[in-house]
Amino acid sequence: MTQTPPVVLTIAGFDPSSGAGVTADIKTIAAHGCYGVACITALTVQSTAGVVRVEPVGADLVLETLKELASDIEISAVHIGMLGSVKVVKAVADFLEGEKLENVVLDPILKSSSGADLLDSSGARLMIERLVPLATILTPNVDEASAMTGVAVGNPDQMKSAALKLHSLGAAAVVVTGGHLEKAIDLLSFTSKRGVQQEIFKSERLRSNSTHGTGCAFASAIACHLALDRGIPEAVLLAKAYITAAISNAYSLGRGTGPVHHLYRMHQTARRVNVPDPEPVH
Repeated sequence: MTQTPPVVLTIAGFDPSSGAGVTADIKTIAAHGCYGVACITALTVQSTAGVVRVEPVGADLVLETLKELASDIEISAVHIGMLGSVKVVKAVADFLEGEKLENVVLDPILKSSSGADLLDSSGARLMIERLVPLATILTPNVDEASAMTGVAVGNPDQMKSAALKLHSLGAAAVVVTGGHLEKAIDLLSFTSKRGVQQEIFKSERLRSNSTHGTGCAFASAIACHLALDRGIPEAVLLAKAYITAAISNAYSLGRGTGPVHHLYRMHQTARRVNVPDPEPVH
């Protein structure tokens, strides 16, 4: 019998263009050899051109969905993306506190890349208060790190300061992603027996218009590597390499900012399979 792969649960919104949100997460999870299950927190009207409308899902439905999944399937890791409302933040926090799940990756999505608000200030405050301490690793971009800490974040030193502030808010490990900076720099900051350790990951900035959903895919990839029993530094390094390749292999789609190519590995490893011709039916 084929061995069951690790199951990764993504809790996020629905992007009909599949560049971000649960459908993009499922593609990322599949690309890493894991099995994805999902709970939708919000419906959106959007395309590569941006977000037009957001409709949060009822918190009771979110909580019921999460409890049903957890009662049926062993979940190895959790990715949390867009939550959409303060009530959904509370529902997800209640669920995580009750289930005591491991390998929780929190991508604190506050705004879309096009600038639309995806979580209000009360939701952001509750997320910091209840979800940050429950997360194995937090993956804010520089704007989200600044909004959560009140610290200006525009260079490596400021990224380090923001990470330390997030530790003081309860975060065990933090990756501040700097893909929006002139030079692509990510900072990993995590606590160990030796105290807080910080590592800088540098790469050449890719000039591409196919970058929609990079934060979702990055966080989901980290969740997959944690589900596969890799340590946090290795998980972050491998997730960063995956995102770089997914951007490099992306194709043009839509009239706005296109998606990364989540499943680029399928085309790299595809091999011709000889299938016999079907027998005629008499």
